[in-house]
Amino acid sequence: MLALGALLLTQPAFSQQPAPATFQEARIDSLAQRLVRTGKVQGINLLFSQNGKIIYRKAFGKADENRSLQTGDIFRIASQTKAVTSLAVMMLWEEGRFLLDEPVSRYIPSFADLRVIKDFNAADTTYTSVAPNRPVTVRDLLRHTSGISYPLITGDPRFQAIFAKNKVPTGIGSPGNLKDFVDQIAQQPLVHNPGEAFTYGLNIDVLGRLVEIWSGQPLEVFFRERIFRPLEMHDTYFRVPDEKAKRLVPVFSAAGGRLHRQTAPIYEGNDAGYPLQDGIIVSGGAGLSSTTTDYAKFLQLLLDGGVYKGKRIIGNAAIRLMTTPQIPPGAAAKWDWPDFSFGLGFSLVTPQNHAAGPVPVGSFFWGGAFNTHYWADPANDIVGIVYTQEYLPDSYWDLGTLFKNVFYTALDK
Repeated sequence: MLALGALLLTQPAFSQQPAPATFQEARIDSLAQRLVRTGKVQGINLLFSQNGKIIYRKAFGKADENRSLQTGDIFRIASQTKAVTSLAVMMLWEEGRFLLDEPVSRYIPSFADLRVIKDFNAADTTYTSVAPNRPVTVRDLLRHTSGISYPLITGDPRFQAIFAKNKVPTGIGSPGNLKDFVDQIAQQPLVHNPGEAFTYGLNIDVLGRLVEIWSGQPLEVFFRERIFRPLEMHDTYFRVPDEKAKRLVPVFSAAGGRLHRQTAPIYEGNDAGYPLQDGIIVSGGAGLSSTTTDYAKFLQLLLDGGVYKGKRIIGNAAIRLMTTPQIPPGAAAKWDWPDFSFGLGFSLVTPQNHAAGPVPVGSFFWGGAFNTHYWADPANDIVGIVYTQEYLPDSYWDLGTLFKNVFYTALDK
């Protein structure tokens, strides 16, 4: 295990363990300060821990034009919600509520009539379709092999046109309710037959609805009672309460070579202040807001085999399954790095792709659409979290990679 260096901060630990040894935090400071100074980010929050002990937690830059960013500020974590929903699914799986390879249509009837796109006419956005070669399963949703699209991310012009025509939301700040949203997703064509490829899509929003069906609870209630309260995640919400509104960091976007506070609508016309609003879709794929400390507790649970402060939240067998490569052979993933691998909830570092960076084999990671990033490293019991709030597509998306590189080279080996 790597030996980390002297903890200069006096932050509360996730558990009572000895403080690590020498850590070159000046190198992390320098990178963060440079990113703020050069206008790559408005502000940035960083948290790194090892063995359940915070070794670095700092905030740099501004939350907005009038106040400095604080370590306890709340960020829209968007697709980092997916890992939380995936955990909820696996908690119910180990209770015997469903089987991973069951058809989704067994629980959501609208999924019985799915179609796969065949030919598309760009002139009028009409298309022909065929029946899928098999039903979409729960496992397909967890590993993004269902064929359900995410036009916002994939950039497929066919599905951008189809989703816009049918007013299918992204789930990020969209008004509505989860049941209707999921039924609307089921009415759109699939990109391909289930299991044929990894296609990042609105799969986890469907899983959020399944959590409601299996548990008999609204998704936000299940999260609060079964995950957030046991993990002492007191600052993680779909709807940030009014008394914490000042801690929600505004969204910034790039224009004219500078970052400006986002005042125009985001995505399909949503308000960037959606975490403070009622009537927003409870999106299991992208709806949560959180802090670095809260999300570190969530990741540490996975590193600790499902136990938090002596209380078991989920079994280690479920976590092993989540962190096992799940993309089927032949379903080549056309993604941004070679030998892409995905488990049940996040991307994985494997023997085939570990040469892409310093994070060791067995680690898992993902991020969120407002430029938030995380990774968890079981080999060294390390959690890394990098948060800012920038609106796509012009955000400086290399933040996660930069801090992984600098963090691991700052370790005293």
